[in-house]
Amino acid sequence: MSLSPTGALRQSGNLFAMALDVIRTVPRRPFQAREFIQQAWFVASVTILPTALVSIPFGAVIALQIGSLTRQLGAQSFSGAASVLAVLREASPIVTALLIAGAGGTAICADLGARKIREEIDAMQVLGIDPIHRLVVPRVLASMVVAVLLNGLVSVVGVAGGYFFNVVLQNGTPGAYLASFTTLAQLSDLWAAEIKALVFGAIAAIVASYKGLTAKGGPKGVGDAVNQSVVITFMLLFVTNFVMTAVYFQVVPQRG
Repeated sequence: MSLSPTGALRQSGNLFAMALDVIRTVPRRPFQAREFIQQAWFVASVTILPTALVSIPFGAVIALQIGSLTRQLGAQSFSGAASVLAVLREASPIVTALLIAGAGGTAICADLGARKIREEIDAMQVLGIDPIHRLVVPRVLASMVVAVLLNGLVSVVGVAGGYFFNVVLQNGTPGAYLASFTTLAQLSDLWAAEIKALVFGAIAAIVASYKGLTAKGGPKGVGDAVNQSVVITFMLLFVTNFVMTAVYFQVVPQRG
């Protein structure tokens, strides 16, 4: 990757152009159903166990920190709402995005990068096959679907873990934990988290596909592309998360 300002702008423009090409190519037929199913199964297989394991300490840390803070403030009855909302709104989409980018995205980038340096991508273009339609779109859609499903898994595991640590380890009241959660939480929180996961999955797959298709320099170039895709994806995810969270709080009225 070029370190010059013009090189960085060129890379950003090419990435944005590829994202537009992916959006434009999604409705094109025939749909690569077999490739989509294979990629969805692969991404799920490499991310579901790490995601479940990571979500447990995430929920535990949030529950312990918030439980300690609410006890100091004398507001233990609201610890359940604070813990669950923190997991539901922020922790679960972020954990899902990091695992999709770190496990699924790296595999996508390495696969496409290997095809690129073996000149398979060039051969497809010579034969009139669009790599975006044939390879990138199924991977992007698969990452989006798996990200939405993993977000639900993280939410369930994180909330269950937070409940266990708050009630069992901090002597919280189960009734107060559930009552405060149902009082302040709303269905739009879950929908917002699912939309975040959907967008994060698309970003991770598009960045990984772009870096894989532009890899050069042999196996070392593929390794560099994988590292760059993870860094770029993490930066974009945190910026996108901030923007989407700010928009959500401006659009959706919160319960008091």
